[in-house]
Amino acid sequence: MSEEPTGPHPSLIHPNEPDEARLDVGAALFRMLADPTRLNILWLLSQESRDVSFLVERTGATRTSVSQHLAKLRFSGLVTTRKNGRNVVYSIADGHLARLVREGLNHADHRVTGEPVHD
Repeated sequence: MSEEPTGPHPSLIHPNEPDEARLDVGAALFRMLADPTRLNILWLLSQESRDVSFLVERTGATRTSVSQHLAKLRFSGLVTTRKNGRNVVYSIADGHLARLVREGLNHADHRVTGEPVHD
């Protein structure tokens, strides 16, 4: 019986200094996160895959606006889609992005509430 590895999963550790290509991709990602509606959509999708109607209801944005944001997120590779009958269901693209969105909003929560920061 083999032992479970301890510590973070190897795909969670990227110790190399970022090169220009990685900095460009990272900056493009942060530009996509810079819109409150897109950030809200990604936060909702980090919880569970959802269709447009749910996202419209929860964000309070118009269906047209949510659809346009989803198109940008899909084009950028930040969300994926699948068909469920006649509905299109959106999912966040990967765990790195889901963790980034959650951590960004956790950071915002500390800033808004004044709760002390921590490691």
